[in-house]
Amino acid sequence: MDAELIAVVAVILAAMAFDYTNGFHDAANAIATSVSTRALTPRVALAMAAVGNFIGAHLGTEVAKTVGDGLVDLPIGIPSLGIVFAGVLGAITWNLITWYFGLPSSSSHALFGGLVGATLFATVGEVQWDNIINKVLIPMVVSPVVGLALGFIFMIAIMWAFRRGHPGRLNRGFRLAQTVSAAGMSIGHGMQDAAKTMGIVVLALYTGGFQSDSAHIPEWVYWTSASVLAAGTYAGGWRIIRTLGRKIIDLGPSEGFAAETVASSVLYFNALVLHAPISTTHTITSAIMGVGATKRLSAVRWNVAGNIVIAWVTTFPAAAFFACVFYFVVRPLFAA
Repeated sequence: MDAELIAVVAVILAAMAFDYTNGFHDAANAIATSVSTRALTPRVALAMAAVGNFIGAHLGTEVAKTVGDGLVDLPIGIPSLGIVFAGVLGAITWNLITWYFGLPSSSSHALFGGLVGATLFATVGEVQWDNIINKVLIPMVVSPVVGLALGFIFMIAIMWAFRRGHPGRLNRGFRLAQTVSAAGMSIGHGMQDAAKTMGIVVLALYTGGFQSDSAHIPEWVYWTSASVLAAGTYAGGWRIIRTLGRKIIDLGPSEGFAAETVASSVLYFNALVLHAPISTTHTITSAIMGVGATKRLSAVRWNVAGNIVIAWVTTFPAAAFFACVFYFVVRPLFAA
C-alpha cells in the first residue's frame, strides 16, 4: 500500500469519526423539541432522525461541493492530506468538548474552523477568504437572526389562528404535527451536515490524486457518510438534547412545531437555493428562542442562551486553534 493511499484512508477515517460525533452531537437539532413535548419517545425520535439524515444526505450535493472545493485551495499531494487530517481532528476535539458541557455548538463551523486553521499555518494551500466570508461568516450571523425573527412571527401567527381552539385538542394535534416537522428537520440536517463530511472525503480523494474532479461525489461517499451520520444520530447526544429541549425554554407542542418548521425551512432554502453550508445548531436554537419570546421575554432563560452564543462565537477560532496544534504534530507523518 503506497503512502498516498494510506494518507487518504487516514483522512477518510478521521472524516467518518467526525461524521459520527456530528451525529450524536447534533441529534438534538432534530429531536429535542419533539422529545421535550412528548410528541415522540426518545428512541422513536432518534430512529426518525437517523432515517431523515440518511435521506437528506442524498439531497445535499451542492453543499458538499462548496465544502470540498470552495473553502480552501490545496494542491495535490500528501502534505495537503495532512492539512485536512489536522483540520478534521480539530473539529472532533471541539465537538467533544462542547458535547461534554452540553453546549449546542456548530459542528459545521468547527469543521470550517479546523480546515482554515490548519491551512493558515501550513506551507502549502490557501484559504479562499471570499467564500469563507460569503458562505460561512455571513450566514453564521444571518441564519440565527432569521431563525429568531421567523420563529417569533410564525408562533404569533399560530397563536392568532388557533386562539379559540380547545387547549387539550390543540396539544394533541400539534404533537401529531411535530412528527412531520421533526422529520423535516432531520432531513434538513442530513442535507447540511452529511454533505459537509462528503465534501471532506472528496477533498481527500482529490488532493490524494485518486480523482481528477474536485467536485465529483462518488456514490459510495453518499452511502458511507449518510450511514455513519445516521448511526451517530441514533446513539443520541442526551446532554445537548436536555439543553435545547428544556433549559432554554419550557416548550409546548405548538412551540416545538413552530421552531422545527421554521428551522427546517431555513435549512432547505440555504441548501437547495443558496448552496450555503449553514449551521443546523444555530438555526434551531435561534428559532426556539424566537418562539419562546412570544410568551414573554423572561420565558427565555437568557443566561443559558448567552452561554450558547459564547460557544457559537468561539467555535470557529477554537477549532482552528486545535487544528493548528494537531497540524504541527502530524505534519512529519504527511511529509512529501
